[in-house]
Amino acid sequence: MARREVEKILVIKLSALGDFVLALAAMKRIRLAHPKAHISLLTTPPFEALAKASPYFNAVYTDGRPEGFAQWMALRRRLRAARYDRVYDLQTSAQSNRIFQVMRPDPPPWSGIAIGCSMPHKNRLRNQMHTLERQADQLMYAGIWPDAPTAEGTAPGPDLAWVLAAAPGERPPTPGVKPRPYAMFVPGGSAHRPEKRWPVEKYAELARILYARGLDIVVIGGPQEAGLAQAIQREAPRTRDLTGRTDFARIAVLGAKAALAVGNDTGPLHLAAAAGAPTVVLFSSASDPALSAPRGKVAVLRAERLSELPVAQVAQAAASLLATP
Repeated sequence: MARREVEKILVIKLSALGDFVLALAAMKRIRLAHPKAHISLLTTPPFEALAKASPYFNAVYTDGRPEGFAQWMALRRRLRAARYDRVYDLQTSAQSNRIFQVMRPDPPPWSGIAIGCSMPHKNRLRNQMHTLERQADQLMYAGIWPDAPTAEGTAPGPDLAWVLAAAPGERPPTPGVKPRPYAMFVPGGSAHRPEKRWPVEKYAELARILYARGLDIVVIGGPQEAGLAQAIQREAPRTRDLTGRTDFARIAVLGAKAALAVGNDTGPLHLAAAAGAPTVVLFSSASDPALSAPRGKVAVLRAERLSELPVAQVAQAAASLLATP
């Protein structure tokens, strides 16, 4: 379709962290295509700080999941009053379809799959594409990325240089003490998806192996995952527990400096991989790495049940990454 100048844009991306991290690549392309536009993001509270720190948005709103009639009507009034020239729906879910429908009778030009939208992503194979290629393809259909790389494995991943540039400087090294490289463990994940977690006792065994090979171990996660770090510490006492003490930006910085990251298919591991950490990511049959695995220097290991994935196989994948320049 013919490209026209737009001044006010809304981008929608509500969740979850891994998906949000992957969507940063499309957000960058939207900003590149509209360098002078006022671009707002509609999201949810967990992603507010990361989005505000990014160079992609002029405004960030976190009311993207209204509850009850009053909140829905408040969202509708705000969105209609903003008079957006274009919407890029990167969520493409039932929730974002509802947002489109409440903006009737005159919704703005809308890129996505909402029923009745003016700039539909018509590719019938879209649900079989990795998120990065799928969103690149969506922006091609929207007319802002004519040569978008959409073949499997070709779309660029998220660029976190802006996070790393804003990171505080390093502390001076202790004289005479050479810091050890470290492996970053992400043993947690969504509480309602236990099938996506490799057993913590296997992380503990891997911690002993990697420590013996010269790596310190750092465990990250939410406060509710402190018990996982403590279980690893019981087997590898020098493990450092950072659960509950890292925001998204700090996780990216830790990932950028890590010799290795190992973890379940969960958001913080996506951040570490996007920041450049050589990464071993563990998938069960609950999700498909062909659709959502992080990109970069990444080894994907998959088992029907993660409890069946041997420690030796993960340790071998880690050793291969560590040995690769």
